[in-house]
Amino acid sequence: MSHSTPLPVTSKKTWLVPLLSLLVGGALMGISTNLAKVAGELALTPLAFLGWSIMEAAIILMTVAAWRHTLPPLTRRTVEYYGIAALVGVAGPNLIFFSAVPQVGAGFVVLTISLPPLLTYLGALALGMERFNILRAMGVVAALAGAAVLALKQLSAPDADAFWILLALVGPVLLAIGNIYRTLRWPSGVNADALAPGMLIAATIMLMATGFLPYFSLQVPLDNPLPLLLIGLQAVVFAGQFLLLFILQKTGGPVLLSLLGSVGSVVGVPVAVYFQGETPPQGLLMGAGLIGLGVVLVSLGKAKRASS
Repeated sequence: MSHSTPLPVTSKKTWLVPLLSLLVGGALMGISTNLAKVAGELALTPLAFLGWSIMEAAIILMTVAAWRHTLPPLTRRTVEYYGIAALVGVAGPNLIFFSAVPQVGAGFVVLTISLPPLLTYLGALALGMERFNILRAMGVVAALAGAAVLALKQLSAPDADAFWILLALVGPVLLAIGNIYRTLRWPSGVNADALAPGMLIAATIMLMATGFLPYFSLQVPLDNPLPLLLIGLQAVVFAGQFLLLFILQKTGGPVLLSLLGSVGSVVGVPVAVYFQGETPPQGLLMGAGLIGLGVVLVSLGKAKRASS
């Protein structure tokens, strides 16, 4: 079994892999949230859509890991890692987000996913995982300001559902905790190809166990093939998203990783507006511009630190 260090890159190009992982992974995150709305229209419960698609994504990544001889190792440390990372980074926040989509719209949920950067950055600074860098700090503030502009406009709407809005805001807190935890407790010598499927298997177990609780259902409508096709599509999106998440985690660190949601909002909001028929959020141009500026500044800060 291979335990090589993930993604050895040269110092001159150390910014390229994390930047591409950020852009593609964020785009997949924005698409994923919009697919959750389509699932609701096909009578798929949030748990059923999330649980079965996560299970299929785990199978995809396990197949890739077996082919590359990087199967997830089973030790006390890695089992702990899979379980906690799955709870705060996959099962918990995604179940919240997928449940909130039918209530507050995919556009708003995508926006909430862009909120973890400040929490992640402050946590990383407090734990000594990051040194203060003015460019990265400005980038995080810009991205957070952009998300705040969009989110506050949504909250001020006369028909806003306060309960679901507040519940949706719990998800970013879990994501920020997950961003820090995965970096802080990354098992030594284990690469992203092994950790991603291990985490998804743990998330699958949690979600399937949730299906036995009252008011939760894993049932999939079988009167037409569309729900199964949608679950398969979501599984492919999840497989790519979480593999890129671990690559970005290792090469870019928790703060750059936290901007996945900001990129997701830039992609996900237009998809919700133009393909899902949702009303465009007020302040979209300003918010998206600030988020884009934040991604650029944090990436520049990462590149400058790596080259120094």
